[in-house]
Amino acid sequence: MWRHIVSNFLTLAIVIMVVLGGLVTWAKTQYEEPGPLTEGICLRVESGAKFRDISETLAAQGAVSSAYILRAGADYSDKDGKLKIGSYLIEPYSSMAGIVDQITAGGPSTCGTELNFRIGVNGQQMILRTLDPATGRYVETAKFDPKAEDVPEGFTEEAQKADTRLRVTLAEGVTSWQVVEALKAADFLSGDVAEVPAEGTLSPDSYEVTRGANRADLLAQMKARQETALALAWETRSEGLPYASPEEALVMASIVEKETGVASERAQVASVFVNRLERGMKLQTDPTVIYGVTKGQGALGRGLRQSELRRETPYNTYVIDGLPPTPICNPGTAAIDAALHPADTPYIYFVADGTGGHAFAQTLDEHNANVARWRAIEAQQE
Repeated sequence: MWRHIVSNFLTLAIVIMVVLGGLVTWAKTQYEEPGPLTEGICLRVESGAKFRDISETLAAQGAVSSAYILRAGADYSDKDGKLKIGSYLIEPYSSMAGIVDQITAGGPSTCGTELNFRIGVNGQQMILRTLDPATGRYVETAKFDPKAEDVPEGFTEEAQKADTRLRVTLAEGVTSWQVVEALKAADFLSGDVAEVPAEGTLSPDSYEVTRGANRADLLAQMKARQETALALAWETRSEGLPYASPEEALVMASIVEKETGVASERAQVASVFVNRLERGMKLQTDPTVIYGVTKGQGALGRGLRQSELRRETPYNTYVIDGLPPTPICNPGTAAIDAALHPADTPYIYFVADGTGGHAFAQTLDEHNANVARWRAIEAQQE
């Protein structure tokens, strides 16, 4: 009898173990396989949030099939107490394992709100935008110039949220003075700037920062990035260029940056100035003259006067030979690349063509004809 009872007990125990093993295997499969989510969502993990709250939120939004399995998987992988504050873009069909890894790894938020402080040639803007998880595109919610406009309603509350990403973006062609002056208006940064960095030494790029980041440290990061870009382009430069040093190439890049906003023209514009240098011709470029007038402290806001075009200054390339002594702005990597890899052309002249680009010419007669066409277009626009 006892043997029969023991036998039945063992049989039952084996059945239970098989069933449990099957359940564990099924749960593990559920945990690791693609989830049911068909459209991306933005999951926000607040300070003090618990895995129970997060798992139930995910289940309610259709991102996971079982809140319990998500919690059990997080507990088994020893991640249940490692939630990181932030906003996370949960992609369609994300597995529970992937979601747990994502929300416990930390790092910058991948969705939610982003504040981008954009420093441009003609001013600066605070741009607040939110990622639409369904489309993967940002939707702009506020934009203003912190130096000239009032703060929009609701902006401060959104901008100061713990998981709002902060970014500083420099446009190509800004001057170092413009960058430093603009950074003073970024209230999410800290610290003073002892001096304006040398012109041309800051890389126009986008920089993710943390609240309270030091302005001087950010400028040092911009400088390091520009040094790297210039060194790489110099190392692979075309042969026979009329530059004695990388610094001279940076001067040329800044001129190219200011002369054209058309990406496909940069190498051609660079070729014109290289050809002129090689022939001993003056560069005769307005942006250098303007820099000599403004010292890079903002836009001129008017046309150049004849007296300014005749005045001898280190930056008046209608008067001096060769390059000016320093860059006239902070050129981007594309302009640096154009200066060190110019197109092979016979051109020594160019003028605006009325489409936003330029008409290039090899001879003065061709150039004069292009100028006449441009003057006619200008007359029609007045």
